[in-house]
Amino acid sequence: MIWLKTTMLAMIDQYGVIALFVTLTLETVGLPIPGESALIVTSAIASTGQIDIWHVAIAAYLGAVLGDNIAYFIGRRYGRAVVLARGERFGITPERFARAEAVAQRYGPIMVIVARFIVLLRQLNGLVAGTSGMHWMTFLLSNLLGAALWVGFWTVLAYKFGRSVSIMPFVQSHLYLVISLAVVALIGMILIVYLRLRKAR
Repeated sequence: MIWLKTTMLAMIDQYGVIALFVTLTLETVGLPIPGESALIVTSAIASTGQIDIWHVAIAAYLGAVLGDNIAYFIGRRYGRAVVLARGERFGITPERFARAEAVAQRYGPIMVIVARFIVLLRQLNGLVAGTSGMHWMTFLLSNLLGAALWVGFWTVLAYKFGRSVSIMPFVQSHLYLVISLAVVALIGMILIVYLRLRKAR
C-alpha cells in the first residue's frame, strides 16, 4: 500500500483541498490511506498562502464526517461477516477489527470521539459502530464532535508551524503523548458529567 500513500500525497500537492476531501473520506471508510499526514501537509501549505486554511478545515471536516457515515451504513447494512470477507484486501483484517470492536464495546460513543486521534480506530470506528448496532444519532453526534476536535487540532498546529514543515514529523510524533493525556482527561470529564447527570435523575 506504499504506492497508494505516495499517490494520495502527490494528489494533495497537485489538487489541494479536493484531494484532501477525497483522501479523508476514503481513509475513514476504512482504507489504509494517510489521512492525518494529508491534513498536516495541506494545512502547512496553507500557511504559505497557497491555500485558504478555512477551505482546508472545511474540506477535512466534511471528508472525515462523510467517510465515517458511509462506513457506518456499510457496517450496519452488511454486518461483520461481509465487512471482514471483503475488507481484508484493504487491510481490514480480523485481528484489527477485533481490537477495534473491543474498544467500541468498552467505551461506546467515547470511542468514536477518541478514535480520530488513533490510526487503527480512525479507519475502523465507523464500520465497527455500524456492525455493533450503535444508534445512528449517537454515532453521528459523537462523530461530529470527534471530527471537529481532530481537524481543529491538526489544522491549527500545522498552520502555526507551517513555515517549518521539516519539524512537523518531529512535532507529530512527540505530540501523541500529549494527545493521549488529553484524551484521558476528556474521557474523565465526560464520565464525571455522565455520573452527575445520572445522580441528578
